[in-house]
Amino acid sequence: MPAIAFATLLSPGRAEVDRLAMESCWRGKRREAYEDARRRAGITKESVWLQATPSGDLAVVYIEADDIGRAMVVIGESQEPFDQWFRECLQDVHGIALAAGFAAPVPVLDFDVDRPGLAEP
Repeated sequence: MPAIAFATLLSPGRAEVDRLAMESCWRGKRREAYEDARRRAGITKESVWLQATPSGDLAVVYIEADDIGRAMVVIGESQEPFDQWFRECLQDVHGIALAAGFAAPVPVLDFDVDRPGLAEP
C-alpha cells in the first residue's frame, strides 16, 4: 500500500487546538464526517502524532492510500463541509493552504527487513 509520512510545524500556541480538532475526528462529533471524507479520498489509514520540540510543536502525519496524489487533491479541492472545515483548520493551526497544493516529502531511506536495500522513490 502506498504511504506518505511528513511532519509539519504548528503555529505557536496552537497544539491544543490541533489536538482537539483531531480528537473530534477520531472519537468525537466529527468522526462520521471524517471517515466519510477519508473514504472519498481513498485513504485507508491515517495517523497523527503531536511532538513537542525545542523549535516548536510538530504534527507527525502518516497516510496510506492507493493513490496518495489523488487523495491530496480530493482533500484540497472538495467542497464538502467537512473538507472545507479541515482545510480551514490546517490553515489556522499550521499555516498550510492545502488548496494551493501539497509539496510531498522526498523519501531518503526506506528499510524493510523483507526487502533489503533502498526502495526507489
